[in-house]
Amino acid sequence: MNFRFPTREVKVGSVVIGGNNQVCIQSMTNTNTNDINSTADQIIQLTNAGCDMVRLAVPGVREAHGLKELRKVLTGRGCRVPLIADVHFSPEAALIAASIVEKVRINPGNYTDRNTGKVDFTDVDYVEAGKRIKERIQPLIRVCKEHGTALRIGSNHGSLSERVVSRYGNTPEGMVEAALEFVRICRELDFHQIVLSMKASSVRTMVFANRLLVKRMIAEEMDYPIHLGVTEAGNSIEGRLKSAIGIGALLADGIGDTIRVSLTEDPVSEVPVAQKIISYFDHQLYGNPSGKTTHFLELPHHYQPEITNKALPGVNEKPPLVINRPGKYPGQKPDLLIDEKNLPESFALISGIEDLAKKEVFKKKHAIIFETNKTAGVFEFREFFRRKRQAGSDSPVILKKKYTGTDISVEAGIDFGTLFLDGFGDGLWIDSNQYPDGEKMVELSFQILQACGARITQTEFIACPSCGRTQYDIQSSLEAIKSRTAHLKGLKIAVMGCIVNGPGEMADADYGYVGMGAGKVALFKGKKLLKKSIPQEEAVEQLIHIIKENGDWKDDPLTPISG
Repeated sequence: MNFRFPTREVKVGSVVIGGNNQVCIQSMTNTNTNDINSTADQIIQLTNAGCDMVRLAVPGVREAHGLKELRKVLTGRGCRVPLIADVHFSPEAALIAASIVEKVRINPGNYTDRNTGKVDFTDVDYVEAGKRIKERIQPLIRVCKEHGTALRIGSNHGSLSERVVSRYGNTPEGMVEAALEFVRICRELDFHQIVLSMKASSVRTMVFANRLLVKRMIAEEMDYPIHLGVTEAGNSIEGRLKSAIGIGALLADGIGDTIRVSLTEDPVSEVPVAQKIISYFDHQLYGNPSGKTTHFLELPHHYQPEITNKALPGVNEKPPLVINRPGKYPGQKPDLLIDEKNLPESFALISGIEDLAKKEVFKKKHAIIFETNKTAGVFEFREFFRRKRQAGSDSPVILKKKYTGTDISVEAGIDFGTLFLDGFGDGLWIDSNQYPDGEKMVELSFQILQACGARITQTEFIACPSCGRTQYDIQSSLEAIKSRTAHLKGLKIAVMGCIVNGPGEMADADYGYVGMGAGKVALFKGKKLLKKSIPQEEAVEQLIHIIKENGDWKDDPLTPISG
């Protein structure tokens, strides 16, 4: 699995995406794009941090025209990083931007189709709407060809057009078809400077959509580079784990040519996380050996867990389980305690593929602890399960790895989250030289299972990283909401930057907190708007009130009751 899907090269200014080139890193400004100086400052900060390209919001014609002055200011300050204009709903703004910057990103769900409440589309309706799409996108393609501008066609889960949803649903299939419909038009017009992306706040949806995209591209003899990212990943450890697992799983598959880690934080903080994800794979991502494309046709596109449903010895909890050695656990407790120095007879410990080859463990009725010491452990974990399946074994499996560093979340997220994302494994055991008591490793284990959707033990927060369209303090709002609702196990709360994409891309959130103007917020129950134009200072309390009104509130057991 140490090869990449062979893609063509696409030039974005001085940067070349795809082919045998290194995976590129990008981020996005969160300044007001009309504020030229502040935006230039942040672009330079991102470039100095290690960004190969920088994206910025271009919501309208005014911002598009301002790109010329922005480029002038950046050039005067010695910064020539390629810029990407992020355009929604405004073909006119895209046309202007395409003549100035190196790349334009459009969303098929809102660039040409307009959502009007229509639910039923006949075959004739569907085809006629497709013809209109071609008419509307042709001018943009002409400008891109004239100026050598690259085009990213990016589908987002939750922001598909009514027309696509009517036929495919809000699914990975719909995301892929929405993008490829635009790609086919580009190909008819002999335009190939294209990059594709499939993004979602759900790690599993994002991974499956990208795998399906590759399968469909192979079938249609396409080879366009792919941009990876988990959108609305949130902040802190949760956001880093979601990004590491989603992006890491696909890079391990050999999919991906450029990445962005989306965090609800200062955009500069995204860059070192992206660098860690890429450095995890070292030189394993480069080069495209011929004759390898059949691997991509075999990747899973749906969740089919290989959990054995056999109870692990000594525990009745449903897998996947969190395991660690005996000790004191004042916080979250592991499901199972195992002393590896005095291993019970019902377990067999296998240290690496070489050890597996020496032992006939699959022929015995053991629960298997498979431990890897490889730097990139995901590959050895995957090879173990390939051999297990080949042997026809149904033994329960615990995956184990010991780490030496202090900040291991990205590496552990890729090692373990990638496997549990696809349903491989009955338990995980994270060990560390730095944290011998195991408490922090148990907490990290539960966080990894939560991030990949394998086991929910806490509140799920969906939060966009914000951009120039955000007009309220989303970072402080997210922290305030998390501090009040982090105990509501299983509840999904979305904190979104703007009303343009927020309601759609909240996807399946139970409650939504969405910016809708300068310091103003709208509150949703599911996709139903309940309140709007609420001052940010009051919005968190009103959100709590709505959750209580709908019967989803539980008192925090850790909060003292006064009186």
